[in-house]
Amino acid sequence: MSTEIVFETHSWSEDNDRGLATGWLPGRLSGKGRALAAELGRRRRDDGIDAVFASDLHRAAETAAIAFSGTPIPVLHDWRLRECDYGERNGMPAAKLHEHRDRYLDEPYPSGESWRQAVHRVRRFLDDLPLRWAGRRVLVIGHVATRWGLDHWIDGVRLEDLIDADFAWREGWEYRLDEAHDRLDRT
Repeated sequence: MSTEIVFETHSWSEDNDRGLATGWLPGRLSGKGRALAAELGRRRRDDGIDAVFASDLHRAAETAAIAFSGTPIPVLHDWRLRECDYGERNGMPAAKLHEHRDRYLDEPYPSGESWRQAVHRVRRFLDDLPLRWAGRRVLVIGHVATRWGLDHWIDGVRLEDLIDADFAWREGWEYRLDEAHDRLDRT
């Protein structure tokens, strides 16, 4: 039995407006972001979603709250869906932070974590998901690290390929997590 996962990024934040890499800072949605979150809700409320899992960082939690306010769909917050922790570099200009992103594939950011560590957090979330949600359709609201975790552990995309790729935002990605899918063998 498989679990269907729909992934959406958190809505546009004030830090996105300023060109900052928020990382593990909470962040807040901008006016544009609140409108996009409402649009996400209109797009997904009747999409067969049984539960919403959102990163516990404020910008993702705020996206979920706006999108699913007034619905019976449960919204659950999970720290394992957070963005990569840039440590001392949380909140710095995104262009400068990502100039040498490949350097931090395995080496943690100063006082933070590596991209591989962030993606491993997502794996632990995926390992737990079928325990309660097998055969269901869930929505995950997260960040770049969240999507990379889904791409890596479910679709088998190498992190070395993801680190250099453009994020290419769009309205949702769809994944199928099969019970027999052996994610743990991938490195």
